[in-house]
Amino acid sequence: MSQYSGKNRVLVAVDCIIFGFDGTEMKILLIKRGFEPEKGRWSLMGGIIHPNETLDHAASRVLKQLTGLENVYMEQLHTFGEVERDPVERTLSVVYFSLIDINKFKKQINQEYHSEWFPLKKLPSLIFDHRDMVELAKQKLRYKAAFHPIVFEMLPEKFTLPQLQNLYEGIFDTLMDKRNFSRKVLSTGLLIKQKDKERLSSKRGAFYYKLDKRKYQTKFNAFLNFIPNPTNLG
Repeated sequence: MSQYSGKNRVLVAVDCIIFGFDGTEMKILLIKRGFEPEKGRWSLMGGIIHPNETLDHAASRVLKQLTGLENVYMEQLHTFGEVERDPVERTLSVVYFSLIDINKFKKQINQEYHSEWFPLKKLPSLIFDHRDMVELAKQKLRYKAAFHPIVFEMLPEKFTLPQLQNLYEGIFDTLMDKRNFSRKVLSTGLLIKQKDKERLSSKRGAFYYKLDKRKYQTKFNAFLNFIPNPTNLG
């Protein structure tokens, strides 16, 4: 028997949410949908999986095909399966999200599908249930920011405290007091101060720091001291 008899077929797609940080603000990568329905509207990167590939491989393939991005961190988020989420045919979507340093991957991105970075606070209207996908991914990102060093994938190897503060403010959509933030983050002992400074933003310049990843693995909860409402991150 090559198939289960009397069973309906359901399409399975993957959609990729790419969060990026440019040193100043959080952004998300979108493309113009190239076919009907909803042709020409802004969309996440998505596509139907091939019969001979895994979900992870499909997500990587779709991302590279539509944006040029490859070798980026991606994690499976959730499966969206509302019956009428796609008006053409019953389709389940397995959603992945990725965190990247925009400046690091800027040269990889192609414009064949009109990919564009949008500030997270100013997203355009999206097709189908893609806005719901983004909102769920934002919740997951906040959890990651509190409990896992993967959020540092969005920063260069060396970063300043203002850059780190901008990143956390973007993730949690809140403003943080500069002095209080600096004091708390340095008190964790998880950042290694460098000798050189970033001098483009101000005349005095700001010292660069690096994350001590070995210490972070055993003392990750130190960052909870400055995360807004850490009890609501589940």
